[in-house]
Amino acid sequence: METVERDGGELDGFHIGHVPDGVGREVSDFATEWEDVTCATRVWERQVDDGWQVDLRVHVLRGDRLADLAALHDFLIEFHERDPAGWELAEFAHPDGPGLIGEFEAFWVVEPGVAVDVLVNPADPDTQALKATAEAVTRTPVG
Repeated sequence: METVERDGGELDGFHIGHVPDGVGREVSDFATEWEDVTCATRVWERQVDDGWQVDLRVHVLRGDRLADLAALHDFLIEFHERDPAGWELAEFAHPDGPGLIGEFEAFWVVEPGVAVDVLVNPADPDTQALKATAEAVTRTPVG
């Protein structure tokens, strides 16, 4: 079976240059705001026996409170309703800025007030695919 490279397109000033194999082909975009942070989201999902399964999410986050990596981390704890004690993360050097990566989520600050959050299915995490996908989310060149 030949591996086919999938491109995720453009999302709020960012190019999603890689979508992992096995990710569903149903794609939806959403725009939301929560706690003074705007969120442009793209979701890849697929139909399964008992409904739908989300395989991949990319969030572009914009807001003054996202000043640095610590502030982004604190925001995501609230946004995703996480237990900070059980959230194991390692430093992640994304080409656009400093970040953190865990088993099924990677996030980084592009510049103060702009951040990206990439999540794969936590029921079937693939950290290699997560890292490859996150590294392929880059700012769209202006001009």
